[in-house]
Amino acid sequence: MSSRERWRWLMRGLLVVVAIGAVIVFFLSGAARHFDFAALQRSRAWLLIEQATHPWRLAFAFLGVLITIVALSLPGLTVLTLAAGAIFGLPEGTVLVSFGSAIGATLVMLATRFVFKDAIRRRFPHRLHKVDAGIEHDGAFYLLNIRLVPVFPFFLVNLLMGLTHIPVRTYYWVTQLGMLAGVAVYVNAGTRIGRASAWGQLVSMPMLVSLALLAALPFASRWIIRRARHWRHERRWHH
Repeated sequence: MSSRERWRWLMRGLLVVVAIGAVIVFFLSGAARHFDFAALQRSRAWLLIEQATHPWRLAFAFLGVLITIVALSLPGLTVLTLAAGAIFGLPEGTVLVSFGSAIGATLVMLATRFVFKDAIRRRFPHRLHKVDAGIEHDGAFYLLNIRLVPVFPFFLVNLLMGLTHIPVRTYYWVTQLGMLAGVAVYVNAGTRIGRASAWGQLVSMPMLVSLALLAALPFASRWIIRRARHWRHERRWHH
């Protein structure tokens, strides 16, 4: 083993130890209890004061916490998304959650690629063939479908894509675009926290309709793209 390979394995081990240590500290320190609906209700008044007096400081602190939660795949993303609406409002909250979740997801993907990709692809080459084929055939649209229809958990998609050959830039912008509408729906729900005493009271008919439309969007998009390709092919054939 060359010195370069030893260095890579050392960095991989260090990254795994730091990540596991951070997760353990998160739960043992009691930090997890601050990421639930009741905690958000208790802290809302103080956070609104901070937003009024130090808006930029709070925005950057919120963004840092959000990126950390996503990058370590810790529970709390839903509560933070609601908090963004309650504290910052719909436009600013959507921007913060959109960038924070996309950056965090990309960090997970990169970490997985650096630590596990080579070993797992050598051991399970055929199991990843279907994902590779989907990305090669449909490109960014393949990932966009996964993001718009959350069949797989958010963190699992981040881990899985780290094992593929998808370009980092493509992964980032497709992740941000694919999650944008869903983020806006949940941030908008968060703007109603002041009038809700429980999570169930945030769920409204417009929210359910919005989520249903989001679920239908990939299928409608695929149909439109197929029709456009068919129309383009017919035009070329007639000419």
